Amino acid sequence: MNYLGHAVLSFGDAEILTGNMMGDHVKGKLALDKFPDGIKKGLMLHRKIDQFADVHPATLRAKLWFREDYGLYAAPLMDTLFDHFLANDAKHFNSEKDLLEFSLQTYKTLEQNSQWFPETFAAYFPYMQQHNWLYGYRTLPGIQRSMGGLHRRAKYMPPVDKAYEIFVTNYYQLAQCYYELIDDMVSFVKVELTH
Repeated sequence: MNYLGHAVLSFGDAEILTGNMMGDHVKGKLALDKFPDGIKKGLMLHRKIDQFADVHPATLRAKLWFREDYGLYAAPLMDTLFDHFLANDAKHFNSEKDLLEFSLQTYKTLEQNSQWFPETFAAYFPYMQQHNWLYGYRTLPGIQRSMGGLHRRAKYMPPVDKAYEIFVTNYYQLAQCYYELIDDMVSFVKVELTH
């Protein structure tokens, strides 16, 4: 799951959302100590979501399509692509309008907690908001832009044209992998949030 997945799986809790969204930008255990408990819980949840998704049979199957051409980059590619399927999942967003409202509310909530942003996430966030990344996952051009962004940030990643082609060619099989993952993921996170 990428940014949209982490936002949805925060279930409307502002501090958990903040930690969950900036999770990739906070490394190590000691780094957690400077955050309030709710944000710390969100940061830990981010890591648990990533671990759960990485070893889920549906993710492992989906990554096989990308493994030969992209090696270890198959995992971040799947994170991005799963967000596309989530953005189009009627169980989570009844309409484009619902997704747009969710996206705008997410940015607003994050802005209110921006004093906790690590430097790298603080640098990303204005672009995320300005270009509405969360909403952008919904469309094919939007997902193409997301994959391009991933390529720009990843030093050794091959160009993503082939990945996009693999995605479009295997769209329905990859969607099936997403649907196998998402219900398990929601159940897992709901249990985690009760601890």
